Amino acid sequence: MKKIIIVLICIFSISAGCGTVQSILKSTFPYTATLIIPMNSKINQTISATSTASSFDQIFGNQDGTTYIKEVRVASARLDASNPTTQNLGVFKSVKLFIVNGSGAEVMVASRSDVSGNIGNNLVLDIDNSRFIDDYIKGNNLRIRMEYVLKNNLTSDVSVRAAINLSSSPNTK
Repeated sequence: MKKIIIVLICIFSISAGCGTVQSILKSTFPYTATLIIPMNSKINQTISATSTASSFDQIFGNQDGTTYIKEVRVASARLDASNPTTQNLGVFKSVKLFIVNGSGAEVMVASRSDVSGNIGNNLVLDIDNSRFIDDYIKGNNLRIRMEYVLKNNLTSDVSVRAAINLSSSPNTK
């Protein structure tokens, strides 16, 4: 009798643990894109850069991954210098990130207007999670658009990796 109870407890613990891990993995997922800032970008002028976004599901071939989620909100957003990796992102005066869907509709998901001059090679943005963005992330050809204003001239082209983490609830339909 004790063995049966121990086995049942073990089975329950393992299945609950797997469900928890699966829930965590499916409820938070990133979209990433690499954006290029040309060396000849003018300072104190609003400029835009756009790049195709990719997600975990797209990388592994699950094109219908967004049909299993609902109530999608932005959880966090971050920029990292990727080329050169030592680039100080304090060259930005302000930054805004937008998600753009295949039909061209876009929504601003994060911004930062008080970028410190010595911020380093990564920049955490202030998110706007006041609305659900389900309509923007479902479908193909998702892009990330960055609108930025430089406060300093660049000495070379700079690549930044934008990562927008989204949270969602499972769609049980």
